[in-house]
Amino acid sequence: MKPIVAIVGRPNVGKSTLFNRITHKRDALVDGVPGITRDRHYADAAYDDREFTLVDTGGFTDADAEGFAVDIVEQIAAAVQEADVIILVLDGKGGISPFDQDVVRFLRPAQKPLLFAVNKIDGPDQEDRLHDFHGLGADTLFSLSAEHGYGLHDFMDRLILELDRIETKPEPDFPEAPIKLAVVGRPNVGKSSLINRLLGEDRLLVRDTPGTTRDAIDSLLRINEKAYLFIDTAGIRRKSKVDDKLEKFSVIKALRSLDRCDVALVMLDAEEGVTDQDIRIAGYAYERGCAILLLINKIDRIQKDTGSARKLVQRLRSETKFIGFAPILTVSAKTGFRIKRIFDMVDEIHRQYTLRIGTGSVNQIFHEAVEAKEPPLHQGRRIRFYYATQVSTKPPTFVVFVNYPEAVHFSYKRYLINQIRDRSRLDKTPIRILFRKRTGRKRRGSV
Repeated sequence: MKPIVAIVGRPNVGKSTLFNRITHKRDALVDGVPGITRDRHYADAAYDDREFTLVDTGGFTDADAEGFAVDIVEQIAAAVQEADVIILVLDGKGGISPFDQDVVRFLRPAQKPLLFAVNKIDGPDQEDRLHDFHGLGADTLFSLSAEHGYGLHDFMDRLILELDRIETKPEPDFPEAPIKLAVVGRPNVGKSSLINRLLGEDRLLVRDTPGTTRDAIDSLLRINEKAYLFIDTAGIRRKSKVDDKLEKFSVIKALRSLDRCDVALVMLDAEEGVTDQDIRIAGYAYERGCAILLLINKIDRIQKDTGSARKLVQRLRSETKFIGFAPILTVSAKTGFRIKRIFDMVDEIHRQYTLRIGTGSVNQIFHEAVEAKEPPLHQGRRIRFYYATQVSTKPPTFVVFVNYPEAVHFSYKRYLINQIRDRSRLDKTPIRILFRKRTGRKRRGSV
C-alpha cells in the first residue's frame, strides 16, 4: 500500500502550491485568498521511484474554532490520524505566527514524523528568514519555494528517507493466496449488504445510511477450495456532497483498498442510474491497474417489463468505454439475485489477470499484428518492432522494443492491445504495453 503524506499549515502559506509542485499537477486550487482549500485534495505522487499518496488540507486557524472553521480542523485531524508522514508548511515571507505555535501543539500528540517546510524562500539570500521558526522546536527546518522549486530536492530527499523508515505491515499469511476483492462505490449502493449475502452472515454492519462503513474490513471466504478476501470500503462521494468528516476522509481508505486488491467490484445503484461519480470510481480502479467487475445492484427495484435494466447496462457500457474489458453484472444483494454468478465471473477475471504468455507466443502475436497492419511512418521512417515479452502479471504487462518508442501512436497501441486480447482470449482484464528503445547489439529481423 502507498504511504500517506499530509500537508498541513495555516491559511495562505502555500500548501496547495506545494501539493501541485510535488504531484506535477495543477489539481489543487491556488489563490491569494486564505481558506480556499476546504476539503482535502489527494493525488498519487512519486519521487526517486518511491510512490506515495499526497493529501492537501484546509488552512488551520484555531483548534477551538467555531462555525465553518470547525469542519476544516476536523478534516485536518482526520488527515493527521491517517497519515504516515506530516508536512507542516510555514510562511517564510510573512514570518512566524501564533497560529504556527497552535498547529504544532495540535500535531505533536499524533507522534508522526513531522517535516517543517518554510515556504516562500526564493533563494540563498533569503535563508536568514528561517531563524524566527527555530522557536517551534523543530530539529531541522527546510527552506524551499513551492512556486519556483528552490530547495525542493533536499526536502524531497528527506521526505523519502522518512517514508523508507516506515514499517510496512505485512499482508496476512494465508495457507494459499486468496483472490483479493475490493468492494467500492458511492455510499449506500449496498456494498456491505453484498458482502453479508456472499458470506451468508451479518459479519458487517448494514444500515440504510451512507457512510456506515468507516474503515476497510477484511472478510475471508472459501468456496469450492478457493479462497476470497473481501475488502469492504467506505463509500466515495463527490466532495460537494460530503459533510461528515469521517466520510470525507474515507476516500483515502478506499484508494488504499484498491492498491491491495486483485479485482475491484465497482457497485452502482440501479435506481439512481449511472452517475459521474460511478465513472470516476471506476477510473480510480483502472488507474491502479485493478481488474474490474461492474455490479449494478438493487436490480430488483427496476420494473422488468420496461427494458430499464437493459437500457441501464447499455448506458453503463457507453459511459465506461475506457474499461471495455470489464464485465457488467446486474444483481440484488437484498434478494440474492445472480449473487452466486459473481464468483464464476471473478474466477475467470482473475485467471486472465494472472495469466502469463510465453515469449515465443507473444512475439508471434506481435509479428502477425504488425504484418497485418503496419504502423504509420515516423518522419518518413518506418517504426520497427524488434522484440516483445511479457514482464509481469496483475495486470498482464508487455514490453516491446522498438526503434522509436515515443512515435507509436496511442491508436496503434490500442490496436496491439486488441490483438493480444483476440489471440490470447484476454477479454476481461486490463492489459498494459510499454514501448522501450532497443539498446545494445542489434538483433537480426524483427517481430
